[in-house]
Formats: sequence, structure tokens, C-alpha cells
Amino acid sequence: MIDGKVVAVIIPAFNEQNSVGKVVRDLPDRVDHIIVVNNNSADQTAAQAQAAGAVVLDEPRQGYGYACLKGIDYLQAMPTTEQPAIIVFLDADYSDYPEELPQVVAPILQDNKDMVIGSRALGDREKGAMLPQQVFGNWLATRLIRLFYGVRFTDLGPFRAIKWDKLQALHMRDKTYGWTVEMQIKAAKKRYACTEVPVRYRKRIGQSKVTGTVKGTIGASYKILATIFTHIFTKDE
Repeated sequence: MIDGKVVAVIIPAFNEQNSVGKVVRDLPDRVDHIIVVNNNSADQTAAQAQAAGAVVLDEPRQGYGYACLKGIDYLQAMPTTEQPAIIVFLDADYSDYPEELPQVVAPILQDNKDMVIGSRALGDREKGAMLPQQVFGNWLATRLIRLFYGVRFTDLGPFRAIKWDKLQALHMRDKTYGWTVEMQIKAAKKRYACTEVPVRYRKRIGQSKVTGTVKGTIGASYKILATIFTHIFTKDE
């Protein structure tokens, strides 16, 4: 527990055998549930995560959102008394610094914020950790969110924390690349109390499955923009 609150971490992982164990081991001891969702990996991702101490779930359907939803379903199946108060999402590629989790959840614990984004734009980013298309894509997406939804973000960073009850109320649906932006848009539309904290960011271990390929870059860019514009005309649950 952190300040008396049960904290759970969900880590989607696709072919991250060289990094996922490091991510799990670097998380603070006070984290109550560490869930790695093995997203159709063809390597030893699941074994490495389990050896590091995580609960490992298998999600054969490819997609970041699919993996996150699998982790959420696992937590929802727990007895109410064991469910978390705060849920944190974190990538398995070791580009974030898992030990910074207390800083990411602090605004929820201290200022009663509903959601916190770990911003790479505000933090110390290692040179080359984000490719130019990532930097531009985040810049464009966050400005569109501000324009259409009136909430200021600087990043769509994967390292984020949200109150468990607030997450459930969002009724997340996206199965692939639009997961992070969907969460921020829905939180904005529901007038959640959102904030950002600076986080450090380093070069990932291995090649990115998204920005490391032309297909992944185009697919992610299209999905993020489509999600932003679609929700303008959608009445969320």
C-alpha cells in the first residue's frame, strides 16, 4: 500500500523478454498487485515476468487496449475488499523509470486528483528516446484535445495513474493504439480533475513495435486522430 491505498500496476507486454523483468523488479515494494499481460508474445516474456514476481495473464488478441482490458477484467474479478484504489499503467520496454511510481500517484493521494499523466514532455528525456514522429504526434494530439475538449495535456504518455472507480466509469473500449488518447478524452469530457507530473524517459530496450516501423507509425497516427475526432460527436456512457 501507498499511504493506505491499494495500488495495482498493469503492464502490457509484447515480446519484451529482455526488459519486462527489469520493469517489474524496479517497481516499489509498496505496490500491491503487479500484473503483466502477455500480449501474444513469441519469446520468453511471460516466463521473465513471472520470475520477477508478477502475476502473468495471457491475452492472445494483439493490441495494447486488449492487454489493458485483460488486466482490468482480472482486477474486477477480485473481491471488492482486495480491489485497488489506484491503478497505474506502465510499458514493459524499460523506457520509463518504474521507481518514479510514487511521484505519479502523489497528486491522487495528496491533492485528490482523479488522473495523472506522467509527462515525458515536461520531464528529462534522453536524447533519441522519442523519435521525431512521436514528438510531433504527441504535440498534435494534445493540442487537438485542448482545442476540442478544453483540457491541457502535454503528452499521451503510457506511464499514468487513475483512481480505480474513475477508470471503471470511463467504460474504456479501444483495443489497440487509441487506448491512451481515449482515456484522456473521456476524462476530459467527464470533467475529471487531471494533472501531469514530469517523468524521466530513456531509450527503450529493443525496437518499438509502433514507431519502430512505418506500418506501426501510420497505424498509430491514424487511430489516435480518428479517436480524437470520433469522440467529438459521441455521447460517452
